[in-house]
Amino acid sequence: MKEKKTTITFIVNPISGTNSKDDFPELVAQTLDHDRFDEEVVFTEYAGHAAEIALQRAAEGRDVVVAVGGDGTVNEVARSLTHTQTALGIVPCGSGNGLARHLRLPLDAKRALTIINTCHIEAFDYGVINDLPFFCTCGMGFDAFISLKFAEAGKRGPITYAENVLKEGLKYKPETYIVEDETGKMRHKAFLIACANASQYGNNAYIAPGATMKDGLMDVIIMEPFNALDAPQIAADLFMKTLGNNSKIKTFRAEHIHIHRKEPGAIHFDGDPVMTDSDIDVHIEHLGIRIVTDAKATEDTAQPNPVLNAFSDLFNNINNVREDIGKQGRRIQVINKLMLRRLSKL
Repeated sequence: MKEKKTTITFIVNPISGTNSKDDFPELVAQTLDHDRFDEEVVFTEYAGHAAEIALQRAAEGRDVVVAVGGDGTVNEVARSLTHTQTALGIVPCGSGNGLARHLRLPLDAKRALTIINTCHIEAFDYGVINDLPFFCTCGMGFDAFISLKFAEAGKRGPITYAENVLKEGLKYKPETYIVEDETGKMRHKAFLIACANASQYGNNAYIAPGATMKDGLMDVIIMEPFNALDAPQIAADLFMKTLGNNSKIKTFRAEHIHIHRKEPGAIHFDGDPVMTDSDIDVHIEHLGIRIVTDAKATEDTAQPNPVLNAFSDLFNNINNVREDIGKQGRRIQVINKLMLRRLSKL
């Protein structure tokens, strides 16, 4: 008796990233194990279409639905598959690829399809902010503000992200938040509050280097107000997995938090900014999404590389002489440019 094939749908966002997806069906034809899979390839036609297709395929009982696109496409598909038996697959084709990077999935489409061929499936946590599912991170304050700026940028990538952190961070006014978790209430004056299910925003910008998607908890990151001298170190720490060592960062873990701020404003979920009211609820749904992974890989929660740690120490040493640097404003700009130049080589 012939073994039943695994049913799989590829949902392709044709406008994600910078490369054309016109040849993706041919790549599937060449790479996918057709003895194992009964496949279809569907292209999205408008915003939100990926979520609609994924929801329909899950209702039909498809075994796997693969998001072929960036973080927005992955979020659309994934949120339609939560608490179903249909697994999420990822062929990362965006600029950030946060979830793919955290799960150590190949960023090359053909290699990603070889992982799909193995069909190794694991259950992972996901988060919810004000009824909006997220799979990597969500946040408010400067976090959401930077998401707006990054979305508006004419170019993408880690350097654009770092430039926005450096340039806009010095202008942004911190807010006061009341944060409540299982242990009680805390008041924080902060530039941002980020809640991380996975370790990074994307582009290897690590907001929560130790986060894991299987512990039923989110990493909550509170960034205190910083000045021009702190900015290069914070931006460098984001890319070096050393943010937790920064004196401007406070972190804790929780299953659920409630946040109150004075006025309504922006939040983001997986980098997608939206406006919401002054009260914000965030919680983790434990093992609520099934994902096709690389059986040989682990989550990207490793300790910082010693070489990168040494580079972080360079900026800490610069901050130790901040009074002298503060008298010479031009040197701050020089430091910022040096940091960006170094980051471009990582």
